[in-house]
Amino acid sequence: MTPKGIKVISFDLDGTLVESEFSEWVWGVGIPQLFAEKRGVSLDEAKEIVGKEYRKVGDGSLQWYDIKYWFNFFQLNGNWKSLLNRFSHKIKTYPEVSKVLQNLSSHYRVIIISNAAREFIDIEVEVAELLGYFSRIFSATSDFGQIKKTAQFYGHICQLLRITPREMVHVGDHWEFDYLVPKGLGIKALHIDRSWSRRGDDVIRSLEEVGQRLGIRG
Repeated sequence: MTPKGIKVISFDLDGTLVESEFSEWVWGVGIPQLFAEKRGVSLDEAKEIVGKEYRKVGDGSLQWYDIKYWFNFFQLNGNWKSLLNRFSHKIKTYPEVSKVLQNLSSHYRVIIISNAAREFIDIEVEVAELLGYFSRIFSATSDFGQIKKTAQFYGHICQLLRITPREMVHVGDHWEFDYLVPKGLGIKALHIDRSWSRRGDDVIRSLEEVGQRLGIRG
């Protein structure tokens, strides 16, 4: 990668800046617990039933990301805000995040492009104290009614920012949504893979490599 002409650094949120534990607890424990209480079944049985319904929808659908949809679908008691607050202590950034964002935001416009709904983004960014680093935060599902795996979506973001795809770097952990699709549009995409399961010129193991590839020291 060459730093020439880059104006915007875009990051995915969950699994890239913020560890996935918060989302996993909300979807994998919180929702099933409420379902178990509502239906009078065991937690293990609730996890199986809820998980089956999640899989029917899949992450290619808007409903997958919509906690209000699932509260209504399962007819759960309580409210989604209380559930998110209940697990907010699980929100944690990866160790290098603050330093990397501080460094990059002093040289480029830094933004978030996430499939997560606003309800999740807002609490994660607030609790993790990340808001001050970003000039814009986009939720594909909440703001545009889309999932970000389309080239059209990334193209629309570039238009809003008044840049060309080649003036953006996007970093994320989803191989299709965060790497293949933006790369196909001409965005300089980097795939963050902390599990070391992939290899390639565009695969990085730590967000510190973003600055290094752009020639930024520190």
